[in-house]
Amino acid sequence: MSILLELFFTFFKIGLFTFGGGYAMIPMITQEVTARGWMPLSGVVDFIAVSESTPGPFAVNIATFVGTECAGPIGGICATLGVILPSFIIILIVAKCFMTVQNDPRVRAGLAGLRPAVVGLIAAAVFSVGKTALLHLDAVFTGLEGFFTDFLNWRAVLIFIVMFVITRLKKLHPIVVVLLSGALGCLLFGVLPMFLPIT
Repeated sequence: MSILLELFFTFFKIGLFTFGGGYAMIPMITQEVTARGWMPLSGVVDFIAVSESTPGPFAVNIATFVGTECAGPIGGICATLGVILPSFIIILIVAKCFMTVQNDPRVRAGLAGLRPAVVGLIAAAVFSVGKTALLHLDAVFTGLEGFFTDFLNWRAVLIFIVMFVITRLKKLHPIVVVLLSGALGCLLFGVLPMFLPIT
């Protein structure tokens, strides 16, 4: 199968079987992309960060980025079409018949079962992305000091804590959070190492 067809059908499957929006897609996207050798887990995490930082729906952005990385602009188009087509078809069908069946006990029961599953998928994505972004998984350390210097990515943890506290104390617009995070990243990962000899 050509890479273009593989991209289309892979993202079609992701779009068809993932409920709960873009974040719920992260575990499936990660599994599919890494299993096919299209990019390593760290690359997927980078693409997730870029997708979150650019305008447009998350699922479309990540599909476009992965497709373009694997097969150029045509690959990006194939992956994007694959991920949006199931939603487009399903929403047309749902819009046609949902109003007549929304109060059906079986439909309500199915939706009640989907909600906690979506939360579980998002939690799995948080864990998967979090351990890659906050830890040096390939590090070998001995003792408590090694944990903080070698294993824990303290700069990323600091940014996470600062953004978490700020967003809990004050409801900031997501654009502001992204810009603040980028500025902190430039400071801690770019400027600070030039002046302080710390890891």
